[in-house]
Amino acid sequence: MKLVALLLTLLQQPQDTVQLKPVVVTATRSSIPAALVPAAVTVLRGSELEARGVRTVAQALSLVPGAHVLETGSFGGQTALFMRGGENDYVKVLVDGVPLNQPGGAFDFAHLTTDNVERIEIARGPASVLYGSDAMTGVIQIFTRAGLGPLQAVADVQAGSYGSNRQAVQIHGGTSRLGYSVAASRFAAEGLYPINNQYRNSVVSGRLRFTPDERTEASLSYRYGDDIYHFPTVGGGQPADSNQRSAERGPLASLTVRRALGALELTAQGTLRETRQLLNDEPDSPGEDGTFWSNDYVRRAAGGLLLTWRLAGWTALSAGVDYEDERQRGRSEFSASFGTFPDSIRVRRTNAGYYAQAVLDALPVTVTAGARIDDNSAFDTHGTFRVGAVYRPRAGTRLRASFGTGFKEPTFFENFARGFVLGNPDLDPERSRSLELGLDRTLVGGRLTIAATLFNQQFRDLIDFTNSPPPGAPNYFNVPGATSRGAELEAEMLVTPAFVAGLQYTYLYTRVDNAGADSSADALFVPGKPLLRRPAHSLVPELGITLGAHARVIVNARWVGSRDDLDFNRPAGSRRIRLDPYTHLNLAAEYTLRRLQLSAKLENVFDDQTAEIAGFRPRGRTVMVGGRVTVGR
Repeated sequence: MKLVALLLTLLQQPQDTVQLKPVVVTATRSSIPAALVPAAVTVLRGSELEARGVRTVAQALSLVPGAHVLETGSFGGQTALFMRGGENDYVKVLVDGVPLNQPGGAFDFAHLTTDNVERIEIARGPASVLYGSDAMTGVIQIFTRAGLGPLQAVADVQAGSYGSNRQAVQIHGGTSRLGYSVAASRFAAEGLYPINNQYRNSVVSGRLRFTPDERTEASLSYRYGDDIYHFPTVGGGQPADSNQRSAERGPLASLTVRRALGALELTAQGTLRETRQLLNDEPDSPGEDGTFWSNDYVRRAAGGLLLTWRLAGWTALSAGVDYEDERQRGRSEFSASFGTFPDSIRVRRTNAGYYAQAVLDALPVTVTAGARIDDNSAFDTHGTFRVGAVYRPRAGTRLRASFGTGFKEPTFFENFARGFVLGNPDLDPERSRSLELGLDRTLVGGRLTIAATLFNQQFRDLIDFTNSPPPGAPNYFNVPGATSRGAELEAEMLVTPAFVAGLQYTYLYTRVDNAGADSSADALFVPGKPLLRRPAHSLVPELGITLGAHARVIVNARWVGSRDDLDFNRPAGSRRIRLDPYTHLNLAAEYTLRRLQLSAKLENVFDDQTAEIAGFRPRGRTVMVGGRVTVGR
C-alpha cells in the first residue's frame, strides 16, 4: 500500500505534489528503485507510523493490500498474517536481515513493535529465490533507524483503554561517517477479561552505522524483546483458566559489511536469533487434576556473502551463498494423578543456499531473473526460480509481470516429534508457484495514482495432521494442495495540498484441491471448500486532513467480508461455520506545538463486536492518548 507513505508525507509537506519513488532493498537484496521491481512492493516509513499511533507491525500490515491480519482479541493474543491466501507461516519476517520466524516458518506478530523502525518493506509474492525457506507468499523486512543529523532525544508516554499504558525513549543522531540510534519501550495492559489476561512487552533496540570511506559501510544491529502474556481462554475461546501464561524473551543481532571494488560490491552478513519460550499451566483450583509446563530454547544462526556486479544504469548481476544453522532443545511435562509424562527435544538442521540473479535495465523494459538451489540436511536439495519484467511505455504508466516459486521447510515438531505425536522425517517442503500481473498509472499531473494487481498461486505438498494414523505411522503427511487467486486494487488522490483520499480493495478466492489426512467435515482441508479464515473481500478507505499549521487528522475504516472458520464450541461434524463481516472505523489525531506533540487514537469507533475468529472476543472500542517530547536541535 503506497497510500500510507504518500499520505503522511503529503500531510507533513502539503506543498509537495510529486509522488515519491523509493529505493528498496528487499525485492532484490540490493538497492533498486521500486518502479523497476516486477513484484508488488509496499514501503512504510517509521516516522509516519509513529504519527499514526501505530504501535505494532501487525497494525501497520492490516492496511496493506493482500494482507489479512488476525488477532485473538486481547493485547498480546496470538496474531497471524495470511498473505494472498497462504498459510500463516508463509511469509518470511526479518529485522535488519535477521529471520524472526521459528524453524518451519511460524511467527506470532503480537509482540513485534515499531520501536526504532526506519522503514518496513513488504514484497508480495514468492521470494525463496533470494531468501530460501518461509518466503512462500512474501517477505517483510524491518530496517532499524540508522541515525543521521543532530543528536535528538524523544520521550513518549501514552495511556488508554483496558488498563493499557506505554513509555518509550529514543536517542539518535550522527554524521555521514557515524550514525547511531538507541530505543527502549515498555507496554502493559490488563486485557479483555477480568481474570488472567495481563500482558507486558518490553523492547530494547539499537543500531550503529560506520562509514570509514565512500566505498565501505558497516552496520551493527541489536534488539532484545521480553514478553509475557496471561491468557484465560481455552481452545474454543472460553475464559476458563485462571493461571495459564506464556513468555518469550531473547536477542537478535546482525553485522553487515559492504565494500565497493570498482563496479563490484561485496556484502557479508552474519545474523543470530535466540529465543527462550516458556509455557505454564498449573491447576486452577485445589481439586483440579493436571499440570503442564514447557521450556524451549530456539536458535537460528546464519551467514552469507553476496557479490554484485553493477553495470550501466541499474543493470546488475548478483551471486550469493547463505548458510544457516537451526537448533532447538527443550523439555516439557504433563503430570496428573494417573501419571507423569515428560518429553524432551534436542534437534538440529542446517541449510546451504546458492543463488544468482540478473537485473537488465534497458529502457523502456527492465527484466529480472534468478534461480536458487538449497541443500537442506532434512530434505536434501530443492530448487526455486523467479522471472519478471517491467514495461514503461510512457511516463506515468507501468506494466509488470512476474512468475516464480517458493518453499517452506517443515517445523521441527513436524519432523522430529516423539511421544503422543509422531513426527515424519520424510516430509517434503511445502511449495508455492505464483503468477502476477500488474498495472500502475499516474494521472492528473501526478495527483492521482491507481494500481491493479492480479495473482494466481498454487500451493502443493501442504503438511497436514491426523489424530488417527495407521499403527506406527507418523501424524504428519504431505497432501496435494490448494489454489489461491485474486486482485489487489489501489487508488489515491491528492485532492488539495491539505486533503488526501485513498481506497484499497482486495478480492481473494481460495479452494482446496484435494483432501488432506483428515477427511471429516471439520477438517482443515475439505475439497472444494475455501481455506479457513481468508475473507473473499476486504476494503480500506482512508482520509487525511491537515488543519492549519499544527494539527492533522487521519480517518480510516477496515471492512472485512465473510469467511469460513471452525467453531470448537459446536458438536463434532458441524464446526465449520461462516463468520459475519465486520467493520472497524479508526481515528488518529495529532497536534504539534514546538517540541511537544499531543496525540489521540480511537480504534473500532462503533465498538463492533463481530468475531474475527470463531469463539474469541474481539477488542472493542479502544482509546489511547499521550504526548511526545523531543529534545535536541
